[in-house]
Amino acid sequence: MNWTGRIHELTFGFPVPSAEKGPNGWTVRWPGCRVMGILNATPDSFSDGGQHLQLDAALATARRMRDTGVFILDIGGESTRPGAEPVDAATELDRVLPLIRALRGEHVLLSVDTMKPEVAAEALRAGAHLVNDVTGLRDPAMIRVCADAGAAACVMHMQGEPRTMQHQPVYSDVVAEVHGFLRERAAEVKSAGVPSVLLDPGIGFGKTLDHNLSLLRAVDDLASGPDPVLIAASRKKTIDLIAGVPEAADRDPGSLALHLHAARCGAALVRLHAAGEMVQALRVEAALA
Repeated sequence: MNWTGRIHELTFGFPVPSAEKGPNGWTVRWPGCRVMGILNATPDSFSDGGQHLQLDAALATARRMRDTGVFILDIGGESTRPGAEPVDAATELDRVLPLIRALRGEHVLLSVDTMKPEVAAEALRAGAHLVNDVTGLRDPAMIRVCADAGAAACVMHMQGEPRTMQHQPVYSDVVAEVHGFLRERAAEVKSAGVPSVLLDPGIGFGKTLDHNLSLLRAVDDLASGPDPVLIAASRKKTIDLIAGVPEAADRDPGSLALHLHAARCGAALVRLHAAGEMVQALRVEAALA
């Protein structure tokens, strides 16, 4: 089947924008590939740190993305760039809760990008719909939070943790190991009561350039299963290593090319800083399919 005709879905235990009520909850379905927009309310994210610390600036960006057709807004309050230092839950909540509360009811899906179960729980109570956890829901408490709330979750692969993940990552077979981990975790998480999951191979999270390229060339394999796939490589070092673009903010052209490839290979969602531009690129690509 052409990538534009494949139907993807996420199910929730509570009403969410654009969902239909069914026997298992509220399900959102979409064809082809849609866009998750990045909204970092942090001072130290690798390419947009500090841009959205003020609520007015963050809301303006969020509404601009929504109006261009972005499907999900992914709101984060703690940087996960290589070498990033952790922040406490109170600081993270102070950054994300005002934005989630302000966007609640604006007919756009809201994701909270967090590793902390207590942050996820408060964000879901404030109006978030989905939890994006770069640790792959390794903490059983995070699974309980999502299951109890009926929230969908993104399960990502990361070797190590943000401060050390790029210190000589090693795999015997990166595709087999990452895909195996994601499929096993998806089954465990869903069996524990989480209604649905996204699978993210974690481009740039404990991987070399060759590892990342192998995973990107194998998106079709990961997407062949029942769970929708998210590819999130916006402005990452991989693009610099391929194209020689040292400044992260200058890597949007490479980001668009990389995520168009992922869409053609069956990715259900792509996560970008240049989210509105990606919506436009996907619409043109779909017309040519």
